[in-house]
Amino acid sequence: MAQNIYDDPEFFAKYAGLPRSVEGLGAAYEWPVFRALLPDVTGKSVLDLGCGTGALARRLRELGAARVLGIDVSVRMLAEAQIRTADLAILYHRSTIEAIGADMGPFDLVVSSLALHYVADFASVCGAVAHLLVPGGAFVFSVEHPMFTAGAEQDWCVDSRTGRHYWPVENYADEGLRQTNWLGSPVHKYHRTVATYGNALIDAGFHIRRLEEPVPSQAFLDAKGAPAYERNRPLFLLISAAR
Repeated sequence: MAQNIYDDPEFFAKYAGLPRSVEGLGAAYEWPVFRALLPDVTGKSVLDLGCGTGALARRLRELGAARVLGIDVSVRMLAEAQIRTADLAILYHRSTIEAIGADMGPFDLVVSSLALHYVADFASVCGAVAHLLVPGGAFVFSVEHPMFTAGAEQDWCVDSRTGRHYWPVENYADEGLRQTNWLGSPVHKYHRTVATYGNALIDAGFHIRRLEEPVPSQAFLDAKGAPAYERNRPLFLLISAAR
């Protein structure tokens, strides 16, 4: 069974209060990098895996996509997406990412923002996406960086001598389930290495166009009142691949 913590009322209320939930992509420092990885979406058909409240789906329509289908397992997420969306060319459907099939396509572009690290079998998803895409179609996604998902605690350490913050990377090669704590609740994620992400795409018939590991700018951190050491490790991995 796919994890569906977002339908827990208490967790969802906390999630809804996060800057990314309130401000949308404007609060996502990696969005300009993600945007640069996208092909021209004008007139294209797009599938959004793990669409959440639909921020990416709506932006893709603003960029010229002809239609967008967003899927998510969370009833609460999809309900909020419907409330925020007044566009008949955007459709939402309740489904797990693992359940996508060729009958949903074809699509010119498949995207996913910070959802695929919740999926246990990434290789199978790559295979399914390949069958959904038209020849030459693109797969662009972001996940939590493997440096971030490697350890279960997912938090900074402080050097007792210098007071400097550093990010511990442990058990990096030990792939699989990680149970972490986020917003006061246990959350299941799946750790895999950068090589595993890349090789799964290659094995599914994709060629990788670009990888990005963005860190927030100092100006972004200053605006958010965040500490400078947040630039000391990448939080996200972004990949653009083509069929």
